[in-house]
Amino acid sequence: MSDSIESVQLAPDGIVTEIYPAEGNEAGKIDLIHDKDRGEISCYARDHHTIITQGPFKLKQGGSGIAVRNPVYLKDENGQDYFWGFTIVILRVPDIFSDTIQALSNFGYEYRLSKTDAPWSNAYKIIDQSDGPLTHPVSYAFTIGEESWRFEVTPENGWENSTLTATVIGIFLAITLLFSVLTRVWLVSKENKNKFQILAHTDSLTAIYNRYGFDEAAEKMMDKNPKAHFVAALLDIDDFKFINDIYGHGYGDRALRNLADSMKAFFPSDALLGRNGGDEFCILLQNTACEDVKEQLQQFTSLPKTFLCRGKEQHFYISLGYAEYPTFASNRSQLMRCADAALYEIKLHGKNGCMAYREGLHSGVRKQLGFAFKDVSEHLPGAFIIYKADRTEDELFYANHEFLHMTGYKNMDELFQLTEKSFRNLIRKDEQQQIEASIWEQIDNGNENDYIHFHLRKADGSYLSVLDHGRIVESQQYGRVFYVLFMDWDDMHIHYNDKFSE
Repeated sequence: MSDSIESVQLAPDGIVTEIYPAEGNEAGKIDLIHDKDRGEISCYARDHHTIITQGPFKLKQGGSGIAVRNPVYLKDENGQDYFWGFTIVILRVPDIFSDTIQALSNFGYEYRLSKTDAPWSNAYKIIDQSDGPLTHPVSYAFTIGEESWRFEVTPENGWENSTLTATVIGIFLAITLLFSVLTRVWLVSKENKNKFQILAHTDSLTAIYNRYGFDEAAEKMMDKNPKAHFVAALLDIDDFKFINDIYGHGYGDRALRNLADSMKAFFPSDALLGRNGGDEFCILLQNTACEDVKEQLQQFTSLPKTFLCRGKEQHFYISLGYAEYPTFASNRSQLMRCADAALYEIKLHGKNGCMAYREGLHSGVRKQLGFAFKDVSEHLPGAFIIYKADRTEDELFYANHEFLHMTGYKNMDELFQLTEKSFRNLIRKDEQQQIEASIWEQIDNGNENDYIHFHLRKADGSYLSVLDHGRIVESQQYGRVFYVLFMDWDDMHIHYNDKFSE
């Protein structure tokens, strides 16, 4: 890119998600629509379908810049325009005017370039100016989008030629400057139009179609071959919230990318692949029927799927529903609803499966509590942890805020570091053998619940007497897992002794 262009950005829905170059611009990803400094003018550009410029402002890389934001509109399946987001270029000033500035200096001119603060404002802000005074300058006005710009120029030694000649020179130089600016703006709005259209149809995380891109491509494919048979599949990650809540959204993104990569590697090159949003993905296979792809889809569903977390592979699973056109659907929208009904049926019957649509299935509302796992665990009336039940390699997965507070650990990272992610290291050493034997006796006897009294290691190395109420469950991801609630032994005895004494 030119030295005068600081960055080019994409902002779907007004939220900056992609910045080129990424290095040095990590903190620039913001919500333009709701930002206090950029919101009003960005909303104006969106609502009035016009390019807007904002600045100058200080760049964190040094110097000053101007933001040129171009609102992008696409058409939905009904042919109606909708706001996709912004394409943006950040121009360095006065670098972008360097050629014109040099020319003006060489010819002995003083200059000033100003613009209005906003399309609705009459107040001008100076963008750049020369060092000397402007005496009786010639002024030339122009607009970019709906904002007014003003370029003023005068010879260093005052006007010596006729006013007409001076005016012609001034206008000529102003037009040169205008073309210098617009050349950069067109870099975004015209020369890269095809690239931005591709990006508008592509999911930035997984590099496959986004929902709009998939729907448009599927519609075209089916319209082009109305008599052909198609199979559409919808799939999502089982318990995806669990991945985000336990490992964090960064690792959830890894799972999504790995799933998309496995789809690209498994399905033929002519298959349409898309991400509907969240953890839901879609597939369209052409010139085929459900019976033809049944084994293929079942095989893909059962293939191991993993993401890497702290050097270890973590497994996750998917559910998939699919349907056939025109056997059960007369158009693309109906076909996707049938696939969704099959996916919903899988969710109702234990997840981690693959099912074809059949008559009688209905796409239901996927009921959820409305609480994320972390929200619930943080408000449990007690200290809570989850760990993998393994005789030799038990592993701590999660601790809620109450547990960290009770034991004095600053956060889960400190807990994992000081315990080496092992539940065994939370038990006082002289009790470890006895407590572990008791735990495994519970497991071997098939008891789901048990109570154990022991001393729990705190962050400062001291120990707290606790009652451990543990429940063991089978997890698809990890095998046997313990959910454990802790109560302070001394506080519990004091509380209940006081209760009984009354």
